[in-house]
Amino acid sequence: MKKEIEEEQEESLTRLNKFISHNSNYSRREADKLIEEGRITVNNKPVKDLATKVSNKDIVRIGKKVIKEDKNKMYTVIIYNKPKGELVTKNDPQGRKVIYDSLDKKYKHFIPIGRLDYASEGLILLTDSVDVANKLMHSNLERIYKLKVNGPVTSKVEEAMLNGLELEDARVGGHEKSKIKAMNFEPFIAYQIISNNKNFSKIKVAISEGKNRELRRFFGHFGLDILDLKRFEFGGISLNNLPTGKSRYLTKDEYKDLRLFLNGDE
Repeated sequence: MKKEIEEEQEESLTRLNKFISHNSNYSRREADKLIEEGRITVNNKPVKDLATKVSNKDIVRIGKKVIKEDKNKMYTVIIYNKPKGELVTKNDPQGRKVIYDSLDKKYKHFIPIGRLDYASEGLILLTDSVDVANKLMHSNLERIYKLKVNGPVTSKVEEAMLNGLELEDARVGGHEKSKIKAMNFEPFIAYQIISNNKNFSKIKVAISEGKNRELRRFFGHFGLDILDLKRFEFGGISLNNLPTGKSRYLTKDEYKDLRLFLNGDE
């Protein structure tokens, strides 16, 4: 019993820089600097140890200002640049590599926001908040992709991108074990044909949905296989220069924009 209580207490502790960044306008890096400068007090005692952890019962101050816990803000979101050949799942019965094999162990409990299939790459958001994950997964936030398909982008394809598409049979492009048959595709927010050739074409598209293999099914209907698919942006959060296979925290501005969206969605 004593061990269980100690474990519960440990789980309720939050690293000081995380507590400050999630409950104020300071980033984690800025919080670290404040701690090093001795400007943070915990229970009226100056703290300079960057490894300090606090609970919601501790009184944290920056100067004279008390930093209070806002449970609606206490969450973490990271960006992972998924390479091809990894599954967005906890484990795979076939023994294939999953994103958690590459991510740091401290993110093992994080929830992926949406999916990218095994052959796709690019931006995946992960969070430790179920509420944040659900709100973002079911949002109509813009998702931006670059695609390479094995043929030309015809006028019929462009018309469907502009006006949307309703298919009674959308199995082409879907996973062979998928039970989804019919699918409706909303008009694309935007698209740009980078190159258009008989053998292959490159397209940049912006969509507002995240349905199961949506783009592969959409283009598959027109006999186009997606050879390469990379997501660059989700809801204004971009990969920027994040290397493939690496992760990072959201920036201060990205957290600010995310909070505005989440608060406006409530």
